[in-house]
Amino acid sequence: MKYPKRIGSWLVSSCDLFIQFHERVVLNQIKKMDLNNGHNQLPIIVGILIFDQVEVLDVAGPFEVFSVARLNEERRQIEPSPFRVLLLGEKQDQILAVGGLRLIPDVTFDNCPELDLLIVPGGWGTRIEINDVKFLNRIADRAAHTKLTASVCTGSSLLGRIGLLDGREATTHWRAFDFLRKAAPKAKIRKDVRFTLVEPIFTSAGVSAGIDLALRIVSHFFGTEIGVATARQMEYPYPQSDRRQMDI
Repeated sequence: MKYPKRIGSWLVSSCDLFIQFHERVVLNQIKKMDLNNGHNQLPIIVGILIFDQVEVLDVAGPFEVFSVARLNEERRQIEPSPFRVLLLGEKQDQILAVGGLRLIPDVTFDNCPELDLLIVPGGWGTRIEINDVKFLNRIADRAAHTKLTASVCTGSSLLGRIGLLDGREATTHWRAFDFLRKAAPKAKIRKDVRFTLVEPIFTSAGVSAGIDLALRIVSHFFGTEIGVATARQMEYPYPQSDRRQMDI
């Protein structure tokens, strides 16, 4: 059947649009398959541990990174983060962080869902919590059932006390190397790096280094491009290197 030239052009244009639409649908399906395989079931559930005298930025830095992350920058205002972030407390009671900031846990050890990632922050409170056997055992139990466990600052000393750093590279705040050495005598302490990324235990240096670590965790799950885009949204430099940015 012959069509008028105008109708024929319209049919060709419509077919092109249909093919382009179909290609986009297929690509989106492939992306969903890749992201929802056994490794990256979405959303990735993150539990950030909080306790009295926890360091504020050790909690808020990673929280911001995971909350800001997006898989499609063009749909940033429409699509949610691929991470679901929960504040995890030993009890449901309000937490008083360093400097007086008050935090309220979303969940406790008793009702927390299965986690993909556990973040153990630092702060002056770690000097007390490191002697709380029940608290440490609960961290150990959670860490045993997560894909990744990561510490910020002196949170590494809590991991070290329960043996999770034995034979592993680890770092901490530059003022707390002795604290870490006592808690984790079998760890390979790195004073020259800002973070260590050896699965399934990651560690970082102090305070702001938790942001760097969290950005690299985003890249670990979704690739460097997503990590870099997340850092750019935060107006924060993406950590290309693990080197410390200060002399000790």
